[in-house]
Amino acid sequence: MSKKNKGSQGSANASRVTGPAGRPAGRTRTAAASRNGRRWLLLATGLVVALIAVVAGWAILSGSTGSGRAATAGGSDGTVVQVRGGHWTNITPNTLASMLEHKDFTLLNVKTPYIGEIAGTDLYIPYDQVAARSTELPTDKSAKIIVYCRSGNESAIAAQTLVDLGYTNIDNLDGGMNAWTATGRSLVQLNRG
Repeated sequence: MSKKNKGSQGSANASRVTGPAGRPAGRTRTAAASRNGRRWLLLATGLVVALIAVVAGWAILSGSTGSGRAATAGGSDGTVVQVRGGHWTNITPNTLASMLEHKDFTLLNVKTPYIGEIAGTDLYIPYDQVAARSTELPTDKSAKIIVYCRSGNESAIAAQTLVDLGYTNIDNLDGGMNAWTATGRSLVQLNRG
């Protein structure tokens, strides 16, 4: 055999290289790529379904279905947050400001550490001391209590504590003092803390 023939046989053999199960190697790579593509598509679809489920669950648990607005027995207009044992209503700074004009509720600052407060605040009790200092709260469990903190996180914890204590007419300033001052309103500094 000449060198020329060996070279052509080598290239002929190269085109016949097989992969697993005797399939030509080029097809194996294409099939593997296709399987990987299907796996990624299934994974992406699963993630989208999971994300939709999380968003839907959050909407149901936060009470923000429909228009997202509901009224509580106390007449506050806001978003009702359903929690274990009851609910509270998240209100806006504008709603709180209009309620302060005809104040008939207890305004409770729960921000720790103390950084100031909204004028008209009745009590300062750090959010993690609400249960321990419950004797300072109204004795009537149906009395309106509005809680707030700096951003709304600590006041949500305090609102849940109030629900756990049996209070049924609770509002939470959505966004807290940050939202209050973002509307151009100011805070006052008292000697509390």
